[in-house]
Amino acid sequence: MSAPSTTQIALRRAASQDPGRPTLLARKLGPTGIIAAVVLTIFVLAAVLAPWVAPYDPDYPDLLAALSGPSAQHLLGADALGRDLLSRLMYGARITLLGPTLVILIATVVGTTLALIAAWNRGRVDTVISWILDVLFSVPGIVFALIAVAIFGPNLPTVVVGLSIGYIPYVARVVRGAALRERGMPYVQAAWLQGQSGAGISLTQILPNVQPIVVAQAVSSLGFAVIDLAAVSFLGLGVQPPTADLGLMVKSGFDSLLRGQANEAIFAGLAIVLIVWSITIIGDRLASNTRSFR
Repeated sequence: MSAPSTTQIALRRAASQDPGRPTLLARKLGPTGIIAAVVLTIFVLAAVLAPWVAPYDPDYPDLLAALSGPSAQHLLGADALGRDLLSRLMYGARITLLGPTLVILIATVVGTTLALIAAWNRGRVDTVISWILDVLFSVPGIVFALIAVAIFGPNLPTVVVGLSIGYIPYVARVVRGAALRERGMPYVQAAWLQGQSGAGISLTQILPNVQPIVVAQAVSSLGFAVIDLAAVSFLGLGVQPPTADLGLMVKSGFDSLLRGQANEAIFAGLAIVLIVWSITIIGDRLASNTRSFR
């Protein structure tokens, strides 16, 4: 058989790079995951572009439109103060997405650091860190948020810090197990024999290999953080009125139910459900692909 010509090789490369073929990320997500990614992207864009595309100021009251249903002026209706629900949903999505993202970011950085320290040192260090993680794991994250609010008062930074503490063990325990497996790999022993420090090996060798697990666990935990933050806001202990927040809108929408108007609670609750659903689907797809890879 003769060797392929240059033209044949070029054609094969072009076929392998066909833009019509699904990308690696698309194959990982699957059809449902792609739909979830589109839904989440819509919410993210609405939140980011809210100052420019929202039809009204989210805090501007119009008492003549109070508790009105969907109309040409207010596409989703208005709340008890006549504030446009669509505008408040768009601005509320900013806090609903930003707050949990900060929670998971802090928890992931701290949890991953603790996991790498425990996995590399093992012995007493691993025992102490594992004991601390077990204690944190036994307390729901929302309890830490409520404790932080009781000490420092109700506001978003306080809730974020409290929830972050509660989410540290969820990340650390998973990453620690993966890091322990990598700790015994030949490439780690080779790096150690070459004189690299434990911190250097953990950051440059082990961390890149457990990164897919870190990302999958972070995304999976993000949906729970959204629910917890919304629950704290619903209790009136997070973001304070008149700031637009989806959890706070559900609470104020419940008050409007007594007046026969359920639009605010329904739309805000539906937005939370869609955000959590899309994040959960994406996290599950990434986690399942990570497990199959391992």
